[in-house]
Amino acid sequence: MRVLLVAPPGAGKGTQGALIATHFGIPHIATGDLLRDHVARETELGRAVRDRLSRGELVPDEVVLDMVAAAIAEAKAGGVGYVLDGMPRNMTQARALYEIGRGLQMTANVALHLKADDEELIRRLLARAALEGRSDDTEPVIRRRLAIYHEVTHPIVDWYASRGILVSVDAMRPVDRVARQILTALESMRSLVEHVPEHARRPIDLTGLGAAFGRN
Repeated sequence: MRVLLVAPPGAGKGTQGALIATHFGIPHIATGDLLRDHVARETELGRAVRDRLSRGELVPDEVVLDMVAAAIAEAKAGGVGYVLDGMPRNMTQARALYEIGRGLQMTANVALHLKADDEELIRRLLARAALEGRSDDTEPVIRRRLAIYHEVTHPIVDWYASRGILVSVDAMRPVDRVARQILTALESMRSLVEHVPEHARRPIDLTGLGAAFGRN
């Protein structure tokens, strides 16, 4: 199973990505964690991005893409899939990832879209900021991050839908219920995704199935 996670800030993609990885026994490729690991190990890449990270600057796409390509190649060598968390954030990255996947014969089977209401996301992120002491994560900052997501990241959802690999779930419910719905959907698809070509597939919207998995 090869899964891309597409979600706004606060929707729980890190948590769900880790659960998916554990369930299927595949690597959880989290770009932020990979960058921090390279810095900690003082690799060539880590030394190249350390100063940028310390200044709070974005790491160039080509650097992150090279890092992700290496992680996907490692997953292929291990004979497993992956769950990618942290990319893509825009159409340029989405298309580049697709080309990387094609070159490695490791394109994503599923683009998992976690849908959530902005007001709920703001509530969650403010609660997390208070818990973790993030004084810079204020409501105006959070609203700006969400606006950027809707403007820059969300359009890739339509692209994945057009490719037939999009699966949308309601991320507004408790973590365990969201996880149960995701894993049930992915398990049911596991035997199909390798044999049904993208052009013969259709996007799947599971956001209306709250009753089946519990609404609260």
